[in-house]
Amino acid sequence: MSRPALFLDRDGVINVDHAYVYRPEDFDFMPGIFELVARAGAAGYPVVVVTNQSGIGRGYYGEDDFERLTQWMRARFAERGGRLDAVYHCPHHPRDALEPWRRDCPDRKPAQGMLLRARDALDVDLAHSVLVGDRPSDLEAARRAGVGTRLLFAPETPDADQAAALQADPQARRIRSLQEAAALLETERS
Repeated sequence: MSRPALFLDRDGVINVDHAYVYRPEDFDFMPGIFELVARAGAAGYPVVVVTNQSGIGRGYYGEDDFERLTQWMRARFAERGGRLDAVYHCPHHPRDALEPWRRDCPDRKPAQGMLLRARDALDVDLAHSVLVGDRPSDLEAARRAGVGTRLLFAPETPDADQAAALQADPQARRIRSLQEAAALLETERS
C-alpha cells in the first residue's frame, strides 16, 4: 500500500549550502533538520533525499567522495533518532560538466526523475507526499512529479527567483524554519 514520503533537497535544506560540499568537515547541518527527520520517521514517512550534485560532473569531487559523505550524514541522523530511507543524486549538468557527465538527464531537477524513481522503489504516494527544497528547481520537480505539498525553505526574504517560483505555483508555500515543516507533516497526517 502506497504511503506518503518526505522528500528533502540536501544543500540548503539538510546542510548549509557552502557550494560543492563533499567533506564532513565542511558539512554544517541546518537547525531543526534532525528533529524534522526524526518526526517524519515516527509519523511513518519514508525520508528521501533528492539532490543535484553537479560537482561530480564538474570534476570537483568523485562519486566515492559523495558516497562517503552520504554514509557519514546517514550515521549522524541515526545517532539523533532519524533515518534517511533513500538518497538519490544526479551528477549531470547539461553544459557545465566534463564528459560523460555533460548531458540532459531526467533525474536533474527541475526534472522529476529522482522523485519518480523513489515512488517506484519505495511505493510512495506522491500526491500525499511533502517536499522541502530551497530552490525553484526543487519546487518544479515536485510539481511535475505530482508531490502534493511543496515547501520552499527560505529563512530570509526570498530572492527574486524564489519569489517568482512561489508566484508561479500557488500550491507551493514558503517556510522560514524546518520546525514549520515538521508541524505541517503532523497536520498532513491527521
